[in-house]
Amino acid sequence: MLASVKKIAALREPAPFERPAWLDGSLYPFTDRFLELDGHRVHYVDEGSGPPLLMLHGNPSWSFLYRKIIASLRGSFRCIALDYPGFGLSTARSGYDFRIRSHAEVVERFVERLDLRDLTLMVHDWGGPIGLSAAARHPERLRALVLGNTVAWRVNGKPRYEIFGRLMGGAFGRFLNLRLNFFVKVMLPANTKKARLSAAVKAAYAGPFPTPESRVPVAVMPEEVLGAGDFLEELHASLSKLEHLPALLLWGDRDIAFRSEERETFEALFPDHQTVILEGAGHFIQEDAPAAIVAAIRDWWPLATKEGNRHE
Repeated sequence: MLASVKKIAALREPAPFERPAWLDGSLYPFTDRFLELDGHRVHYVDEGSGPPLLMLHGNPSWSFLYRKIIASLRGSFRCIALDYPGFGLSTARSGYDFRIRSHAEVVERFVERLDLRDLTLMVHDWGGPIGLSAAARHPERLRALVLGNTVAWRVNGKPRYEIFGRLMGGAFGRFLNLRLNFFVKVMLPANTKKARLSAAVKAAYAGPFPTPESRVPVAVMPEEVLGAGDFLEELHASLSKLEHLPALLLWGDRDIAFRSEERETFEALFPDHQTVILEGAGHFIQEDAPAAIVAAIRDWWPLATKEGNRHE
């Protein structure tokens, strides 16, 4: 009887995790951790000690994007970075839709499960609306924001977003992403302006998406540029719950997607802000300017979060 119970328990335990061959451990020298959240197996890293710094990626990246930031800051911060279901080393439950609202719900549950408080949230690309939406539902958990080349409001009707959304979010874009892994193989390196991605780095970005089926999460996000308009409008209205927080804006000035217009909107939304322009950096600022990002966070943090500047 006891043997049968042990056998059933063993069957319920998650299979041991073995890192895939496409991931060079020397580039990503962190302990892999997992949480079972609503049927997903969510991968994350949790390195160092100090004030918690939660880093959220966009498309088509994963926590690997933050590897240099984590390695440099884990002596001063508790650096946490997760992969959304279907990205990186996370797996999604059957039937998951990979929509931005759904990812935001996963992040919210993740923060609750780890009971993260006094939290600094660092976001980029789609990580902006995903993370800020979760944060606006729990502003009491937040201490500060780090915003890098993102958006947090409805973009429908703006020409460049309309063109991109209709092209890459339509049948043509879906074909490119599902069949050719276009965002990973073309868009990511093309929008990294200063850094030259090595073969091993490219393999780490491509590794999670080896088949058309595995690329669905990447293909869905361009559809959300126009399709998530209502969600983005709700998010914009909720940002008043966060406007008191100190914010550091880290902005690559060669990003074809998020430009000075978006940066200036964030500056107006968050009066207690500091802006650092990452000169020459493209959209993927973590690849183009990791040292500048680390230096900016270290310089900004003591002044932004000292007791006299904190808002309860």
